[in-house]
Amino acid sequence: MTHPDIPEDLRRFVLTSVPSVPFLEALLLLRASPGQQWDGTALAERLYIREKVAQGLLDDLCTAGMARRCDAPAEHAYCYAPATEALRELVDRLAELYAKHLVEVTHLIHSTLDRKAQKFADAFRLRKDA
Repeated sequence: MTHPDIPEDLRRFVLTSVPSVPFLEALLLLRASPGQQWDGTALAERLYIREKVAQGLLDDLCTAGMARRCDAPAEHAYCYAPATEALRELVDRLAELYAKHLVEVTHLIHSTLDRKAQKFADAFRLRKDA
């Protein structure tokens, strides 16, 4: 189901680049404080998640080109750093959209997770029946 309040390019971005709500929350938190250095402990405290999960989110943000390790002497921490200006603009627009349409964006993220779970279940069923 396409929601009329979510522009198509942002819808595609969410479906292809935002694997979970915690990922989005971490991204938006880093974006809100671009000069701040984040480590797993600080992110975990702000998002109320385990430190190991927070560290995984920071690593995923780096892999996705949305953050990078900070320069020495803080190379253990991460900074908001979209790889391209186009990515920065998409994230800015997504932040605005999420502030106004939190439920719709969250449902869009969960619809992707539901489809992936269904595909996994279907693949397992096919192998089991073979």
